[in-house]
Amino acid sequence: MTYKSLIAEVHNQQRTLTAIVEQDARTACFYIWPTDLFRSQYAVRGCWLRNLLPAPAQEDREAMEQGIALLLSAEYCRNLEAEPELDPARLQVLWEPSDDGAALWYYGQLLAVIPGWSLYQDKQVSFSAGCIKKNRLTAPLGSASTNDYYARAEQQRQFWREWHDGSEWDKVQQDLMACYQARFGESVKYYAIDQGSWPPMAISRHWHQGVWYFLTLGMSIRLMPQVDYLFDDLAPQYRRIELGMAVDGEVMTEGNAVQIASALAEFVHLPWARLTWLGEGHTLASEVAPVGFDSFFGG
Repeated sequence: MTYKSLIAEVHNQQRTLTAIVEQDARTACFYIWPTDLFRSQYAVRGCWLRNLLPAPAQEDREAMEQGIALLLSAEYCRNLEAEPELDPARLQVLWEPSDDGAALWYYGQLLAVIPGWSLYQDKQVSFSAGCIKKNRLTAPLGSASTNDYYARAEQQRQFWREWHDGSEWDKVQQDLMACYQARFGESVKYYAIDQGSWPPMAISRHWHQGVWYFLTLGMSIRLMPQVDYLFDDLAPQYRRIELGMAVDGEVMTEGNAVQIASALAEFVHLPWARLTWLGEGHTLASEVAPVGFDSFFGG
């Protein structure tokens, strides 16, 4: 019997999914596993990475019968000879900002991509640098000029680099505040709600023409899950979101203002914590909102 060795394990931001790389004496493979909360809802997604034995001429039916990772047959392989084992220290998993797909880098080169939208349908979809022809295990990764998912992985790596240096938040914060203040006047209260973790998030409170407005900052840094799968070409219109709430000044007190802000703070991680999306017509409920404000409707 062949025993698998776990050589990489990286959770996504909300710990809803886990990316792992397994390697045995025959193959190396990349997987995304749903955590316990989502195991009955979503299937494991996999991607063949390389053969550590010579590529077989025919499909690896013996491995199929044993329920172990398959060697990819020769017609689909870039390299027909046995490839060296992967060095765990040189692997890097980068999650998509939407938190539902991931790319695997090795020695700074893109090795594989499992796109986020593949989580929401039954067919396995992945792209491997070692593959030259689409098959049941994976498809060719190609290059940035031939495969949009390669190009996206490069863009996402740059995204994480820019956020790592800590300067991006200032620009996002300034742009959002300028937009809010142009419409609703100066901010009279600002709540930091990220507790020091990424992504930075806040709520700004404004008074305008007898109405209190509560507006989030920071949700739009990340793309929401499911949107690419559900909306296809229209996805850019729905990928990002900020939340706002308007309350008549006659019914709001300072006490329930804090409760309203707390309720909004509950919602800011919801798309990624539940692998879903928010949009017009969606209703949210909160146990911390003041009486009379226990449900919120998206318009």
